[in-house]
Amino acid sequence: MTTLLIAVFLVVFISALCSGTEAALFSVPIMKVRQMAEEGVRGSRSLLKIREKMNRPIAMIVILNNIANIVGSIVVGRMAVDVFGSEWLGIFSGVLTFAVIIFAEIIPKTVGERYSVKVALLMSKPVLFLTKLVMPVIWLVEFLTSPFTKGQQQLLSTDEKEIRFMAQLGEEEGVIEADELEMLHGVFQLNDRSASDLMTPRVSLTCIEGALLIKHVIDEVITSQHSRIVVIGDSRDEIVGVVLRSDVLVAMVKGQGDDTVRMHGYTPIEVNENQKADDILPIFQKSRQHLAIVRDDFGGVAGVITLEDIIEELTGEIVDERDTVEDMREFEA
Repeated sequence: MTTLLIAVFLVVFISALCSGTEAALFSVPIMKVRQMAEEGVRGSRSLLKIREKMNRPIAMIVILNNIANIVGSIVVGRMAVDVFGSEWLGIFSGVLTFAVIIFAEIIPKTVGERYSVKVALLMSKPVLFLTKLVMPVIWLVEFLTSPFTKGQQQLLSTDEKEIRFMAQLGEEEGVIEADELEMLHGVFQLNDRSASDLMTPRVSLTCIEGALLIKHVIDEVITSQHSRIVVIGDSRDEIVGVVLRSDVLVAMVKGQGDDTVRMHGYTPIEVNENQKADDILPIFQKSRQHLAIVRDDFGGVAGVITLEDIIEELTGEIVDERDTVEDMREFEA
């Protein structure tokens, strides 16, 4: 009787271990595994090897589980006949089947899914070891099933929509703050927003002819809403530079009012109105400038875009102490 109970326990235990491990391996996200591997979490490297190529470890688990269920049931059945007699075999088989369903399938899979990370990390090394141990059997299974499994395996990847959805769930569960979620959405919008969407249009620009003397334009500079003023030639499409309002005021204080505006400016960078914000951002970083002239497809000046315009896509509108107009894209000079 004791031997029979031990045999039943082993069948249920091995089957439960296989079921719980299989559920855990499928439930743990591969991105989470890669993160743990980078952080050096114990067992994560073995788990990463399994998650990156699941077919053989899962084949091993399925083989072991079926051996426990089928072979174990046959052995246990014969032992039950010796103990209880053949007339009780049907009842014993029904009880054993019920025990396997409850204790070797439903409960272990539920536990494996709920505690997927802990279970997967704990079982990763034993799974790799057993996979190598039964490799000849796995090769035979792969050979027999190859006519049905040919073809390129579909790569599992994460796209923008899935990341947005996961971030939304994180915010609802309190893992991500609302402002962090908003900033994350802003990062994705950088690739969708062009210069024409973010720029200050030409009608709202403060433009000063470069040939004019500083003392003749000082009042216009003082009343300007912009800290950087576009310097033009004969027309607004002829950009000869950009001058900082502070530089003009300093020049006036230093008695340089007879200098031309152009003398205190610098040559600005230029971008096309169709360029995306995430492509313009590195241009600002490399040039160390905060303003770019936006040209349309015909070479005309469509407006200007600033580093602040792009940052505002991430943080929301930025208004300083001197700003009287919140959004210059809606303001007409």
